[in-house]
Amino acid sequence: MFSWFRTALLFIVVLVLTRFIPFSEFFRNVNTLVHELSHGLTALLLQGRVMEIHLYADQSGVTWTRFQEGWMIIPIGLAGYVGASLFAMLLFMLYRKDNSKTGLTIIALMAGLAAILFVRNGYGMAWSVGFAAVTAAVAFLAPRWLQQSYYLLIAFLCLVESVVSAFVILYLALQNPGSAGDATNLAEATGVPALLWGLVFVAIALWCARVSLSRLLGRRRGQEQKLMA
Repeated sequence: MFSWFRTALLFIVVLVLTRFIPFSEFFRNVNTLVHELSHGLTALLLQGRVMEIHLYADQSGVTWTRFQEGWMIIPIGLAGYVGASLFAMLLFMLYRKDNSKTGLTIIALMAGLAAILFVRNGYGMAWSVGFAAVTAAVAFLAPRWLQQSYYLLIAFLCLVESVVSAFVILYLALQNPGSAGDATNLAEATGVPALLWGLVFVAIALWCARVSLSRLLGRRRGQEQKLMA
């Protein structure tokens, strides 16, 4: 059984390693993109509108939406951190099924469509187009070893950033509940303290991280068994 201790240990190792990868700041914005798109897509599902999305070099972002009913802010507000965590888990599930190319294609399409439809600030548009182009090139032109390595880089960065950003919101909700981003918006809409929303984000992020890493190690054990058979 994949224990929480092993999850924490492996996560810490990955966290440290991803901070030393060259240009990791550029690639870490993929988590921001997924976060903001999750807000936007949820608004669209509720028959609202996405006005525009901004992405910034410090891995922050913002999404402006319009929606008809006040209660809709709850699913829209929840979607960012929850969507980012679930997306990281999806990437590891695809990797376990040897569908890295499919995952990279999804990522490239997300970035490209975001640049065309929603992202409107200069840095955000340049990053989205550049990231989509690099990812598409790796998916369709790179040798398999490079494709797999690049895919794992993106998957691990999504995983790490989804957990770290959830803890950052929890810290902000504890120190300054009025400026804790989505947790603050949800608190204002529901009356539930921002701290509790921060705890919800952290709990979901940790659960998704545990499932993701168990899928990764499960695939490796499966490969080892094939080699021995």
